[in-house]
Order: sequence, then structure tokens, then C-alpha cells
Amino acid sequence: MVEFVDFDKIDVEDIVNRIRQGEIFIYPTDTVYALGCNALKPASVAAIRQIVHSKPLAIIAPNKKWIFENLIVNKKSYIQTLPGPFTFILTMKKRCVARNVNPGHDNLGVRIPYHAFTRLVQKADVPFVIVNISSINEKPIRDIKKVSRLILKKVNVAINDGFLTNHVSTIIDITEDMAKIVK
Repeated sequence: MVEFVDFDKIDVEDIVNRIRQGEIFIYPTDTVYALGCNALKPASVAAIRQIVHSKPLAIIAPNKKWIFENLIVNKKSYIQTLPGPFTFILTMKKRCVARNVNPGHDNLGVRIPYHAFTRLVQKADVPFVIVNISSINEKPIRDIKKVSRLILKKVNVAINDGFLTNHVSTIIDITEDMAKIVK
């Protein structure tokens, strides 16, 4: 059963440990609410995939150093814009997330949201899945109260930070010489 936690009342050490263990979260970002888990835990990633049936998943990088160590970055200036409402598609130097995060792909979508939840991911020091939750009419969820019960049944922790007023992140492919806005 899902545990609802108000963001301003979280126990930091408890949440960090639960992130490391691979629990499934609904959490706030600098844009909208997202669904996520430790991207190094294949069973947790599989649980996310059963909920969203998504294409390759993106991750929150624990820090910029992690990005430079694990991904090919030809355009460092883009990474310097993080944290922010951007998802950058980069090519992996080596396998740095569970295979089912991006099956059959060498590329990985990476974000560092400008939100206090990101500090919990950074403290856990693991890549963390980030996938937007959409309503039935495919609009992104800005109010945690709008998350469907079907999703909530499959989640361990739902962190409420009130109504989020931003739009989804801009996805930019920087794997080639010319950056390309994907969405």
C-alpha cells in the first residue's frame, strides 16, 4: 500500500535508504510529478515498466560528475545548464543503468531537476528513473491527488509537494554534432 508523505515532513535518511533499496516513488520535480526508482535495480525498473509501458526511460543523474564519467558529452555547455527543465539524450560510454531502463539502446535520457527531491537522489548517489505520469487524457500530472488509484496501488511512496505549475521538460538529443529538440 502506498505511503503518502508531505515533502516538508520527510525523514531524509529513511527516503534516501528507500531510494537505494529500489522502492517505487511518485515524486515532485521542477516540472510535473514523476514515477521513479533506483535505475540500478532491474526488478524495480520492471515494476515501473508495468505501470507506464514506456519507451526508453530517462534518469535523474546523481550529479554532473556522474554524467561526464558515464556518458559521452560533446556539448559540455548543455550539461552546465543543469539543474533545470531539460532532458538530454546522450550516448553511454558503458552500461551505467539496468538494461531494462533503455533496452536495445546505447543512448540514455538524463536530467537533473531543479527541485529539492533531487538532493535526496544525490544523497543516495544512484541514477534514478524519471518518467512523467500522465492522466487518462494524457496530460501531465501536476497535482498528486490526480494520480489514478491503479498507479497508486503499485507504488511504495508518494511524495506530495502541492500543485506544480510548470510544463514537462524539453528533450534535447545531443548525441550528434547538431543538437536536436525531440519534444
